Amino acid sequence: MIRFPLAYPLSMSFKIVTFVPQFTIHDANGQMLAYVRQKLFKLKEAVTVFADEGQIQPLYTLKADRILDWSARYDIASASNGRPIGAVKRQGMKSLWKAHYDVLVGDQPVYEVRGESVLVNVLDGILEQIPIIGMFSGYVFHPAYVVARPDGPTVMRLVKEPAFFEGRFKLDRLEHVVSEDEERILLSLVMMVLLERGRG
Repeated sequence: MIRFPLAYPLSMSFKIVTFVPQFTIHDANGQMLAYVRQKLFKLKEAVTVFADEGQIQPLYTLKADRILDWSARYDIASASNGRPIGAVKRQGMKSLWKAHYDVLVGDQPVYEVRGESVLVNVLDGILEQIPIIGMFSGYVFHPAYVVARPDGPTVMRLVKEPAFFEGRFKLDRLEHVVSEDEERILLSLVMMVLLERGRG
């Protein structure tokens, strides 16, 4: 398992020109925390988080509860013993123009993840799809996402950074969170980045 608490800021980077969605997570000291790989050709979304790029030691699994749905719930569990850690659920219509997800414990929302700007997300996603020009989208728009408790305080912020031929994000912790929440937030953001990569 990933050891918490972590040294922030964390960096997430994935190659844009790759057939299989995959990316790495490093802490502020440059230590790799995880290698994430999405399984292709599955009717239900399935993601495995490994300790290394060799994919020898699986750490977590993230699995959708339904087939290709705007409001799918992704259950997060330990890969070694199946221990449930939490879940992340995309808020259907709310996520149409701006990302909006709930981080859950059981069925109870404990945090929400939302995009800061509709316009930046949409323009970044459109530009990224244009041949040749799309390679430079990482230098033009920088979508940001905030993680907040239901009562308001923002605890983390994820920002897309300038990068060429890859997607790169920086995650900063703004408020203290307990290790259990830190774990489920990080894994929820992993799933969100994979789902949102098409529009920034």
